[in-house]
Amino acid sequence: MAKPALTRRHFLKMTAATGTVAAGWVPFGAKMARAQSSASILANTKLHGLSAFGELKYAADFKHFDYVNPQALKGGNFTFSPSSWMLNQNPNNFNSFNSYILRGDAPPRMELCFDQLMVASLDEPDSLYCLIAETVTISEDHNQLTFQLRPQARFHDGSPLTADDVVFSYQILKEYGHPALKLALSELKELHINDTHNLTLRFSGKQTLPAVLGALTMPIFSARWYNEHEFDQSSLIPPLGSGAYKVGNFNAGEFVTYDYVEDYWAKDLPVMQGQNNFSHIRIEFYRDRQPEFEAFKKGEIEWRSESVAKNWATEYNFPAVQQKRVIKRNFTREKTPVMQAWALNQRRENFKDVRVREAIGLCFDFEWTNKNIFYNLYTRLQSCFGGSDFEAHGTPSVEEMEIIRSFQGRLPAAIEQEPIVLAVSDGSGRDRRLLSQAVKLLTEAGFTRKDGLLKNANGEDFNLEILSNSISLNRVYEPFSQRLRSIGINATLRLVDPIQYQKRLQDFDFDLVGIALRFSPTPTAQSLGNMFSTHSASTNGSYNLPGVEDPLLDEMIEKIGQVTNRQSLITHMRVLDRYLRLRRDWIPNWYQPYHLAAYWDKFDFKEPKPDYGFPVETLWWKKDTNS
Repeated sequence: MAKPALTRRHFLKMTAATGTVAAGWVPFGAKMARAQSSASILANTKLHGLSAFGELKYAADFKHFDYVNPQALKGGNFTFSPSSWMLNQNPNNFNSFNSYILRGDAPPRMELCFDQLMVASLDEPDSLYCLIAETVTISEDHNQLTFQLRPQARFHDGSPLTADDVVFSYQILKEYGHPALKLALSELKELHINDTHNLTLRFSGKQTLPAVLGALTMPIFSARWYNEHEFDQSSLIPPLGSGAYKVGNFNAGEFVTYDYVEDYWAKDLPVMQGQNNFSHIRIEFYRDRQPEFEAFKKGEIEWRSESVAKNWATEYNFPAVQQKRVIKRNFTREKTPVMQAWALNQRRENFKDVRVREAIGLCFDFEWTNKNIFYNLYTRLQSCFGGSDFEAHGTPSVEEMEIIRSFQGRLPAAIEQEPIVLAVSDGSGRDRRLLSQAVKLLTEAGFTRKDGLLKNANGEDFNLEILSNSISLNRVYEPFSQRLRSIGINATLRLVDPIQYQKRLQDFDFDLVGIALRFSPTPTAQSLGNMFSTHSASTNGSYNLPGVEDPLLDEMIEKIGQVTNRQSLITHMRVLDRYLRLRRDWIPNWYQPYHLAAYWDKFDFKEPKPDYGFPVETLWWKKDTNS
């Protein structure tokens, strides 16, 4: 693919997808010397950072983030199997190093190879600080951002990183990037190269600052390198980056090593102090959790986040634990909304009726599962925004009612009551009351039972396939399937390999599937739209797994994209939560309020951990760099 033509000193017209936050980018703070923060002063002023709501924590002359140790030892190796990933990344397999398109399976942490205009601080919910950019300037109309780039910014081959590369990166992501990235750039309309190290981004005016901040953390690619390589294709050719790490040794589907770049251009900047301490970060790939756990016990993996309750409760008794060579402990989770739920695919007729979705949810006995399978380590999630201020409680507040009334009676009356709370079973594993209620709902939805199976109006069996990519989850899915079969649903369990699983999710080829993710502490209209909007229902690769198409949800998301302060964001999000819980598109399941972490006693780290991230591989360091 040839590099799109770039012409200096004129605007490049672009079509795209981003956005959240309302008219005018106020209020937001960026304290220059811990002083003024009014929009009139900030306009046309060179800033070192941006915050969506409120003032920045760190002044322009800050030395490092508070949650890092600038004296951390450098060197040594860190080997693990990640418990988190993004976009098309796959923790079980990889066949491509392109992490920013829909096609292919990329290894987690490819983002370490690319720098961004600005980076987030992990002890603030909505702030960014300059990285490739040295300063950012905001126009009077608040729709235009001008960046002065650091002249020392370099790619790994020593070539300079310039405004051409930034413009190329935004243009190529808008046209060929992963659907989530296209959406995040939707309100970015024009790019202007002012000179070699200066450029301007102009937004449509429909966005607010949280959406803009999301657009400023895109990876920056080498335009020259992609002049000779296809961007929109899967490839095992390591791309040229500018970040702290680059791809080293690898064997596709088995392991990949990221090597620290010793002459990394940004290593002395305040935003990078105390980070990227390991010389090599190695990721091992396993098709299931149990082989990964066995590798950890042998020391082949040095750190792991445990996700199987049975393992945590019964299996950490091997010699290295008893000898205290392996540390087992809890770390408080981040202050971000948690969503772990099952999606029922409403692109299929059987799941369109809300009564059907409620009935299926009644067949999951959380109380029995938590006691008999999870060793009482989990709590029940009620919301798509669990553990956050966005989760609704009680009857709507006065402010929530104002939003509800703005819909002029189009919302169900039940939204004015307390939010839906999932039924609590008797813990028997076969609560007759709840199963009878499920049968009643299915009957009301038009299903009849014949020869032990539910039939629709056309006499077809009610089939439901549960899609899974982990044999460990069978201990949960099998009892769930048995309860579904007991009320006449022909429930089956399909275990597939990681590549097929990823493909079927991207193509929405499933009946029921689970997802676990975290929202940003400041959700944008774009990120919410990727989950809940009408547009995302038909966008392959989106997280709208249920296929929801509801104009009321679209309108709620649009209103969230117009808030101008955090309290307004919380209020609008709580209304959204109430409506989502009434719709029952998702069946929230379980939640662990801690990271259940185990690691070999080779590491040091600063406590407490930051509130908005837990990137062990970039914040921790080796006690002995020779180990």
